Amino acid sequence: MSARSSAQASGTASPAAGSKAAEPAATATATAAVPASPPSPPPAQVRLPAGLAAVLGVLSSSAVLVDSNDRVLRASEAARAFGLVKGNNLVVGELLALARQVRRDGEIREGEIDISTSGFNGRTTSFAVRVAPLGPAVGDGGLVLLLAEDQTERRRVEEVRRDFVANTSHELKTPVGALALLAETVEDAADDPEAVRRFAGRMRQEAARLTNLVQDLITLSRIQAAEPIPDPVPADLDAVVAEALDRCRMKATARGIELASTGTRHLSVLGDEDLLVTALRNLLDNAVAYSPEKTRVLVSTSMDGTDVIELSVADQGIGIPERDLERIFERFYRVDPARSRVTGGTGLGLAIVKHVTAAHGGNVKVTSKEGAGSTFTLRLPTRPGAPS
Repeated sequence: MSARSSAQASGTASPAAGSKAAEPAATATATAAVPASPPSPPPAQVRLPAGLAAVLGVLSSSAVLVDSNDRVLRASEAARAFGLVKGNNLVVGELLALARQVRRDGEIREGEIDISTSGFNGRTTSFAVRVAPLGPAVGDGGLVLLLAEDQTERRRVEEVRRDFVANTSHELKTPVGALALLAETVEDAADDPEAVRRFAGRMRQEAARLTNLVQDLITLSRIQAAEPIPDPVPADLDAVVAEALDRCRMKATARGIELASTGTRHLSVLGDEDLLVTALRNLLDNAVAYSPEKTRVLVSTSMDGTDVIELSVADQGIGIPERDLERIFERFYRVDPARSRVTGGTGLGLAIVKHVTAAHGGNVKVTSKEGAGSTFTLRLPTRPGAPS
């Protein structure tokens, strides 16, 4: 009989003995086993103040709500778009440090920080930050709300304004200083009629330059205050072209430059006819000033599709270097400052062109080649809302 069979037989013959033998084994097993731990409770859900999620959803600021463990409970779309939050983590060290300080002492903190945001081509974005506790808990507990307002555009506008004021002061100072110096010279040369006449002519030139600068400043301010045109009316482009050519013809004739027009007739746009004349005259003035004698300046009008009119000024002048093309519409920017002083330019002509075009819902583009001339094209929608 095999061992297995003997064991079975023995177990059948004496059940009591089998039970007693099993007891120590069971006891040993119970002693060796480690009692199972009860399952861990899930993390406690943080109860948010009523209506907070709805408020965060309509804020224009980047809003982030973090708990006592620095875990992000809520984040606005703007906060994620700027790269302030990834997943459930606040990834900007400065903001995280502010949140921890506020959590410790319960004091509201404000400040400005610059962050290199990967979501915006690595550009630095400036934020005005406000960090505040939510609820009475301080120390190691409590929720903290962070609000970050993008201040990049505001800073840019402030910088442009400062530059504009500085440039305007400089531009005004030059002719005013020249007039004062010429006046002293005339006074000293009172006994020399020829010198007096010569210096009086210079004074008239500087006075004209000052007048043009002030007029361009007034025009630019008026255009910027009226973007878009508040009460547009149909403007006849044939009349606009004729008026602008007439205003520039004397200057062009003095240098032997031919002014001509071509293209589609009887076109009109909704806008301000006087402003369009001003923009076109500025383009013509530049074309005449920067073109050699005995050349030609051509104004052309055409339709691009059914909703856009193109008004172009092409010259045979000295052209514009490629490096300057992106900046020529900035206020007071000059490709050749020395030549601009000779021609009497204010540095505001192309800025006025840009703003007049924008006020009409259009845009301006330029193509140029050094030594071969430039072409400026105003693209104007025929009706409000039409793409330009």
